[in-house]
Amino acid sequence: MNVLITVASKHGATAEIGEALGAHLHERGLDVTVVPPEAVDGVTSYNAVIIGSAVYAGHWRQEALEFARREAAVLRSRPVWLFSSGPLGSPSVPAGDPVDVADVMAHTGAREHRVFAGELERDRLGFGERAIVGMVRAPYGDFRDWRSIGDWADAIASQLLQPAAAG
Repeated sequence: MNVLITVASKHGATAEIGEALGAHLHERGLDVTVVPPEAVDGVTSYNAVIIGSAVYAGHWRQEALEFARREAAVLRSRPVWLFSSGPLGSPSVPAGDPVDVADVMAHTGAREHRVFAGELERDRLGFGERAIVGMVRAPYGDFRDWRSIGDWADAIASQLLQPAAAG
């Protein structure tokens, strides 16, 4: 079974989540391709798709939104999962789903959406980004929960490997 994981990531932290998901699915015996949305030339050759996006100011990245709209008709005919990365700290701020997720779920018929905490490293940010981080008092650090990410990948693999899902 071929699985596409496409992730819109600005500084690489969300892409690393996509890579981790791909590694877990591959360990479970699935064929996995992990690429950014702008590199996807159609989804007809994939049996399932996971779309992820970094979240900035409560919104998904434009590349992920454009991919979901462009491929919506085919995506609705396949199992699709969504994830967002961006909340920081403990408790995570901001809480809740990004603004765009309801529309992406409707366009793609996604089975589920997960929000994973993100990473914010000062040395990866430009001057303007550091100024915004300072104004909103966002904490620096890596808040990603790799166990939770792996558990979600395992749950997806279990769904895809069920005999009914293969047909």
